Amino acid sequence: MPTLQKPVVGILLATYLLLSSIPFFGVLVGQAVPQAGWIVLVEILAWTAVWAVFQRPAYFHLLLFPAFLAVPVEIYLRLFFAQGISTNHLAIIAETSPLEAAEFLGNKIWWLLALTLVLIGLWGVTFRAALRTHALDWRGWSRWCVMTAVGVIGLAMTVLQLSADTVPLGPVSTLLVSKPASDGVAIPVSTADRLRTKLNAIDPVVFTGSWPFGIGLHGYHFWRERTYLRSLADASARFKFGATQMPAQTAAQVVVMVIGESSRYDRWSLNGYLRDTTPLLRAQANVVPLANVVTAVSATRLSVPILVSRKPATESLRASFREKSFVSAYKEAGFKTFWLSNQMSFGQFDTPVSVYANEADVTMFLNLGGMSKASNLDAILLEPLQHALADPAQKKLIVLHTLGSHWNYSHRYPQSFDKWQPSLFGIDKPPFTDLKIKPQLNNSYDNTILYTDWILNQVVESLKASAAITSLMYVADHGQTLYDGSCRLAFHGHNTQYEFHVPALVWYSEAYRTTYPGKVDRLLHNRRARLSTENVFHSLLDMADVRYPSEQLDYSFLSGALKTHKRYVDSYGWTDYDNATLRSDCREVIDKGKPLVQQR
Repeated sequence: MPTLQKPVVGILLATYLLLSSIPFFGVLVGQAVPQAGWIVLVEILAWTAVWAVFQRPAYFHLLLFPAFLAVPVEIYLRLFFAQGISTNHLAIIAETSPLEAAEFLGNKIWWLLALTLVLIGLWGVTFRAALRTHALDWRGWSRWCVMTAVGVIGLAMTVLQLSADTVPLGPVSTLLVSKPASDGVAIPVSTADRLRTKLNAIDPVVFTGSWPFGIGLHGYHFWRERTYLRSLADASARFKFGATQMPAQTAAQVVVMVIGESSRYDRWSLNGYLRDTTPLLRAQANVVPLANVVTAVSATRLSVPILVSRKPATESLRASFREKSFVSAYKEAGFKTFWLSNQMSFGQFDTPVSVYANEADVTMFLNLGGMSKASNLDAILLEPLQHALADPAQKKLIVLHTLGSHWNYSHRYPQSFDKWQPSLFGIDKPPFTDLKIKPQLNNSYDNTILYTDWILNQVVESLKASAAITSLMYVADHGQTLYDGSCRLAFHGHNTQYEFHVPALVWYSEAYRTTYPGKVDRLLHNRRARLSTENVFHSLLDMADVRYPSEQLDYSFLSGALKTHKRYVDSYGWTDYDNATLRSDCREVIDKGKPLVQQR
């Protein structure tokens, strides 16, 4: 090797080694690296495959430019959120303006920009080095052997993917596959399905956590999610409610809709729980708890669309729906609309919900930390709420989508709310399947409700300070099972009453009572009625007298026309909740008759 080429080769190899070591940056700040050995193996195999296909660095170095740009973002997320780049982060970057980013990052933006400029320079230097040297060219039979192996593996993966085209995208398929067959008959599984199951069982961190090739996978997932979201949005693009406010309200008006997460009805002292988990709401005047609301499905991405639109409960397992949400109806009626979320805009829990969120005039996803310990607490929604309330628009609808009581429970509240102990507070990765932590798990869960009570009280106090006609509705998307009695189930995705029976409430200002006395009277009259999340869309529009030709006031609990409807829940088919028995301490909801067959 010529003397002049040795430094060039050293620079290139050192740069590629540096990029590959990014997943281990967290070690410098005391963070563990899950699946470290597997990540190293994947990176070695990926580098080998890429080098074989492209033959020399000069031919693939251009493709590394996005990875160089991503390094500052990765370091920032690992320092402040204890995790690397995800599809959700790419979505937030794509949907955030430079001004919003500057406000969020503060002074950190300067060192991020400086590091970015340094890395762009490094990329330029190494690209020039890659062009100058042929010392790293890969020739000969070994390269062709590797390329053949890569081709065979790629073809096999493509065949597996094409054979799975009829399976819904994302975690919906996982949910459906995990459901036991209602007739108890075993379903034959093909060899391809077995192989696909084994591949799906591999921790995705092994692939997406590797560098620099994991960035490409995140980009692919981002494109896939974006395409999926676009298909959902396109289905309802031309839909109109023809909504107006009748009679037209000239006074300022604010309606707030709070979507709760993983909250359980019987853990609110407002609903009779012995622990005082909701002291602030209990002390508020004009808070009306709704005693008998059920959700159809115990999964956020499937339950929230029922809550915000007219999508029937029995269609919740289908991805698309050709109508928009109450957000668009309010917009048609002259309201400026806001969707402020502490959930994720992309990813496992919230993808279809993003379609409805993006109907709003102002959409903000504030959760950079996902469901990890470093995710934002719901208090992060309070400042954007104040900005929305200060907006000069005369009439406003503000949706707050909270993280509420999502697992890990001890990560959903600050230490000052760690009231019931022993809890899981301060424990990074508790053994959540170990029944020995049942007391700590339940104490931490109750602490999340105590914090939710504080959040909702802050929102109510902000609305009370407004001169506008103000009202608020809160409904949780689903509940939780918590190793109740002898039950060995926890969290959600099961068929238990604990997950279907959800907390819900309405608060109204004195100005609202004066403006809509009839609605308040009917709300009080209907507060113990049999309701479901299918009632929410109709009731929220009725709350502000938003009328439209196809309205269904028999679904509004603020209307004298309210009628009782069948409440179907996803339990071994579509089970009639009000014609069911509750089995064992888990309180599994079992239809006394024959459940409806689920259409997907």
